[in-house]
Amino acid sequence: MLVKQLLSMKSDNAKPWIDSATIVTIAPTTTLGEAATLLAEKRIGAVVVSTDGRRPEGILSERDIVRQLGKHGPDVLSQPVSGVMTTQVQTCTTGEDALTILERMTQGRFRHMPVVDGQGDMLGVISIGDAVSGRLKELAAEKEALTGMIMGS
Repeated sequence: MLVKQLLSMKSDNAKPWIDSATIVTIAPTTTLGEAATLLAEKRIGAVVVSTDGRRPEGILSERDIVRQLGKHGPDVLSQPVSGVMTTQVQTCTTGEDALTILERMTQGRFRHMPVVDGQGDMLGVISIGDAVSGRLKELAAEKEALTGMIMGS
């Protein structure tokens, strides 16, 4: 399964907050409090940080916010996300294999990855859950095909 298939599966879910055509982004100057509110409203685990809404400059997860709250207390919520976000954003392209992406996420211990085109513009965001779901569908299709071969259908 390819990343482009994962993106199309997300669109099929009819959930506007994960529509691959609508990428949720925030500016680097957004406060952690505003980011936390957005994550809660959209029911998402991370948001891409981007000045122009097209190219990822960073990524901010719920975990990032919780870690800062634990270290510095609630006053940190007025700080900009630029000081907390992950700046070394791992990206992928639509032609990459979903299993390879799942392995990268697992090894890198991150859960969200922007999908970019050849110019670095975002096309969508996939989560580790999307990759696992795609892999499970792939395995189910393989099982069905093998069962069909064994049964002679």
